[in-house]
Amino acid sequence: MSKVKFTDALRKEYEYLFNSCMIRPEQVKNVDVTVSKLVANRNRYQKVGETSGIPWYFVAVIHNMEASLNFSKHLHNGDPLTGRTIHVPAGRPVKGNPPFTWEVSAIDALTSRKLNTSTDWSLSGTLYQIEGYNGWGYRLYHSHVPSPYLWSYSNHYKSGKYVADGTWSDTAASKQCGAAVLLRRMAETEIIEFSDQPLPATDSQPLIVKYAIQKPTDPIVLKNAEELQKWLNTFSGIFVKPDGWPGARTSDAFKKITGVYLPGDPRG
Repeated sequence: MSKVKFTDALRKEYEYLFNSCMIRPEQVKNVDVTVSKLVANRNRYQKVGETSGIPWYFVAVIHNMEASLNFSKHLHNGDPLTGRTIHVPAGRPVKGNPPFTWEVSAIDALTSRKLNTSTDWSLSGTLYQIEGYNGWGYRLYHSHVPSPYLWSYSNHYKSGKYVADGTWSDTAASKQCGAAVLLRRMAETEIIEFSDQPLPATDSQPLIVKYAIQKPTDPIVLKNAEELQKWLNTFSGIFVKPDGWPGARTSDAFKKITGVYLPGDPRG
């Protein structure tokens, strides 16, 4: 399958989709559970990634997508470590003898794709590498469906997927959380940040709401807070869940943009 070129248009598309990504309410708990598992194994992912200068969170989300976080399976495609890979890419690792350790196999999976310090690990560059890891079938042959490998569990994806190699269904829906959605949640909760997302200056003014210890029940306040959060999300490097609760994370983001906390924040 042909590789899709990483153009400026594609870069902008990734950034737009990530900045406007909203996790489906019914899936937030599931996403948080998965994120907690990724974080729990951060050191293991970091040790594998740092050998080639690859961000730990890239290794983490690929491990979830390809092996459901199972450390007895190849990072290449989820085949068991008791032998070389059978599915595409088959016959990996080429060197050594099975059974393989997860680390040996994971390093092979990453280096065989020539991922290293010279790879573009910006926000959009990371999403490009994740989509390419799964393959370009969605983008090339079903461009009306944003790849669920990235966007499942979000507002960007409803249905449409490959149910088998080369077999497409418009009605089938992915039951696995997309990798970009996991990254979005980790960015929202300030577990990760992207170096290419500096905070820009602005002379525009947001709709101001008061800081709230508990989630408001007044529908007007909820709506206004959500509008503020959406406004905050328009800035590079700001990832706030638009849930209508102007709490500590929203106030922190507000301070990064304006220099002050929300009115009523005890820290201000």
